[in-house]
Amino acid sequence: MLTDPNFRRAVVLLCEHSAEGSFGLILNKPLALELGEVVEGVASDVQVSLGGPVQPNTLHYLHRHQDVLTDATPVTEHVAWGGDFDLVKALVLSEEASPQTLRFFLGYSGWSSRQLEDEIEEGGWILTGLRDVDLSFPENPEQLWRTVLRRMGGEYAYLANFPDDPRMN
Repeated sequence: MLTDPNFRRAVVLLCEHSAEGSFGLILNKPLALELGEVVEGVASDVQVSLGGPVQPNTLHYLHRHQDVLTDATPVTEHVAWGGDFDLVKALVLSEEASPQTLRFFLGYSGWSSRQLEDEIEEGGWILTGLRDVDLSFPENPEQLWRTVLRRMGGEYAYLANFPDDPRMN
C-alpha cells in the first residue's frame, strides 16, 4: 500500500531496529551496475543492487563471512551486515566470495523513530519471520517477492500471483 516506487513489491531485510529508527536493505532490486563500476581499484563483475532510496551514493553489503569479518553486525544467525571493507575487497579479489555469500547494495532503506511501526500499523508492509539464508542471497532476485509470499502460504500465496496491473488480467 506504499506509494513510494522504490518499495513496490520490495523484499526488505531489516538489519537494525531500535527506538531511534530502523535500517534495512532491499533484497530484490538488482541494478545494471557491477562492483568494478562503483568501487575504484576493484575490477569485479559482481552485481550491485538497490538497497533503498536513502543515501544512494553509499555502499552496503550483506555476507556470510562472519569468520573473516568479525566486526560485522549480525542480522540473522547466518547473515551479517558490514565489516572491514579492506577485508571485503580482499574476499572479492581472491574470489573467495560468491553471490551466495556476499551481496552489495547502493543506498539503504531507513525509517526514523516510530516511522516503520506507523507504516506497519497502516497496512503498508507485510511482515514475515522467514530467515532462510537463501532468501538473502537469492539466485533470481526478481522472483524473490513471489517466492517469499508463496512460502508464507495461505492468502499470501494468492497475492504472489496477482498481476502488476489488475486491469491487464
